[in-house]
Amino acid sequence: MSHITRKHTALPKAQILIEALPWLTRHRGKTVVIKFGGNAMIDEELKAAFAQDVVFLHHAGLKPVVVHGGGPQISAQLDRHGIASEFKAGLRVTTEDAMDVVRMVLAGKVQRELVGLLNQHGPLAIGMTGEDAHTITATKHLPEIDGEPVDIGRVGEITAVDTGAIEALLVDGRIPVVSSIARSQDDGHVYNVNADTAAAALAAALGAETLMVLTDVEGLYEDWPHSDEVISRLTASELEKLLPELASGMVPKMRGCLHAVRNGVTTARVIDGRVQHSILLEIFTDEGIGTMVVPDAQEGDAV
Repeated sequence: MSHITRKHTALPKAQILIEALPWLTRHRGKTVVIKFGGNAMIDEELKAAFAQDVVFLHHAGLKPVVVHGGGPQISAQLDRHGIASEFKAGLRVTTEDAMDVVRMVLAGKVQRELVGLLNQHGPLAIGMTGEDAHTITATKHLPEIDGEPVDIGRVGEITAVDTGAIEALLVDGRIPVVSSIARSQDDGHVYNVNADTAAAALAAALGAETLMVLTDVEGLYEDWPHSDEVISRLTASELEKLLPELASGMVPKMRGCLHAVRNGVTTARVIDGRVQHSILLEIFTDEGIGTMVVPDAQEGDAV
């Protein structure tokens, strides 16, 4: 191949990199909290692409923090232990026996695998749970069903977040990978907490620039199931009005986005984790590929 031809084939790559420049400038030094979940957690190629994206963000000068749950893996392991999976109000009923399995799967399997994938690219990722250094504290969550509080076991409601350990890791140039387990505020036990909720609480406490929630849909649909038109951008108030109409699986994700932007996070995004490199597409291109939630405009803000 002549050097002339080589120059031409390489040029599109240079143009793509230059397109990312304004976004690199804007996001440099900013914290981004990414909730890892859905299909991206179980498909090997998507898992590898996710790890590449997170490492790319790190090398581009951002500070990624990864939060994960592990619904499918927990259900599979409970089956092996002969424990039935039961859900009430969209949350997993978590007995003491089930909690042992949840902790083992999240901290011992899902987190380890993700840390391993990230660390193929260098000594970057460090795994922790919300128990470590009092990162996430919770009390018992009693959801209401038909107006009555229901006991669903060791499922927690987050009461406090201490970001000290995560911030120390970020200063040290590491990528924290946090399992959604919390320490108890009032007894010696631990709680299973919803990973979308945990990611939103951490994003707010860290003063993150962005919360990104990976999911198995393209974003928030305009008029599901009658239309598959995705809403690309909406304000906190617009989202609040839509919440009662949302499918149950989207509620914790969108509540998390709402909590984040109401508590200092600049943008919260739900993106399609089934698309390879969806994180890079969302952060470094004009188009974006999901639904972005922004705070309500303040008086005097430029629109």
